Amino acid sequence: MKKPYILLFLLSSLFGITASAQTVTVKVSNNGGEQRHELAELPLADVEKKLTLKAGETFIVRNARGQEVGCQKTYDGKLLIDASVRPHGTAVFTIEKGVPQKPVPYVFGRQYPERIDDFAWENDKAMWRLYGPALQARKERSFGVDIWVKNTPELVLEKRYALALSGQPRIDSLRRLGKYKEADDLEPITSFHFDHGDGLDCYNVGATLGGGVPAIILNGEMIMPYSYKTYRILDNGPLRLTVEFTYCPTDMGSNKGVVEYRIISLDKGSNYTSMTVWYEGLKSGADLAAGFVIHKEDTESIVLEKDYAAYADPTDSQDRQNSQIYVGVIFPNGVEKVEMRPHTGVNGVTGHALGIRHINNNEKYTYLFGSSWSKYDIHTFAEWKLRTEETLHNMKNPMKAEIE
Repeated sequence: MKKPYILLFLLSSLFGITASAQTVTVKVSNNGGEQRHELAELPLADVEKKLTLKAGETFIVRNARGQEVGCQKTYDGKLLIDASVRPHGTAVFTIEKGVPQKPVPYVFGRQYPERIDDFAWENDKAMWRLYGPALQARKERSFGVDIWVKNTPELVLEKRYALALSGQPRIDSLRRLGKYKEADDLEPITSFHFDHGDGLDCYNVGATLGGGVPAIILNGEMIMPYSYKTYRILDNGPLRLTVEFTYCPTDMGSNKGVVEYRIISLDKGSNYTSMTVWYEGLKSGADLAAGFVIHKEDTESIVLEKDYAAYADPTDSQDRQNSQIYVGVIFPNGVEKVEMRPHTGVNGVTGHALGIRHINNNEKYTYLFGSSWSKYDIHTFAEWKLRTEETLHNMKNPMKAEIE
């Protein structure tokens, strides 16, 4: 008579052990012939359902050796896993309930209202900034994305801004007092236009697209974007940064009231930021142009292909800097043409390298813009071209992540 109760007890005990040791197995496959190290994506809801997570419960991701690896939940319901996979190989990860270690951040971005509303962002490879409404109110004509070069995997934005903002008031005060030599001596010590061991800002933007922002072409003229109006951070690490911006172009002719939206996204280990752009209020669609500025000092180191463009920029002073900034745009979803387009009215500029595609009202389009520095991981233009082609290939052939 006791056997059914004993069996029920054993089954309950076994069920309890199974539930407490429950794990989810994830396999990430690389079908290509090259080593891959990037962020694998899978639906977060599927993982949480498999683990039967309750509100507030956390989990740990481990590799095949049992070591904890980096992961992130994203605003759009994905789980990112920092995955390295051999050619034609598969990496196995397990996910279990638990409290993860404090993550190491590889991406970062924020608005700097203390520096006329710059929005700057970086990862372990590169860094950029966009200009904000405070700069536009001063009527400064800086439209495009600025490139800040770096030669360290450390996140250095905060340090650079803090140093520059601590030095500038002192420099201004010295100049007001007529102490010009003391002011000139202090500037190289504090300004982010000088290399203090981790890189600098030595890229010319001005009234151009800079290193890769979009613009609308109407009646044959490129309508240059101005500063962002609002922003919203959607993800801020440790592995991916995602930010949404709104722009309100003013010079749109009969298309008055158009609102431009951009979502930028940057992953750990990537030289390229993803840009998704769309417009509300376009009456009959328009040509979208996305690309980078070509400076007069170097108009030869340019590659134009059907789905990407790359360039070795000469920096803001090629003789003094003696380095190159590698710039690129990638069009994994295709464009109608990639071309050189003249741009007049800006000193030192000959034109832009552009990918052009017709878009309709509210149609979203995604491309990538990126950069590197010859004093960091990309030493030559040939290497940059290879990095760009690899990035394009990997975008079109993502690794496959599956829950077993």
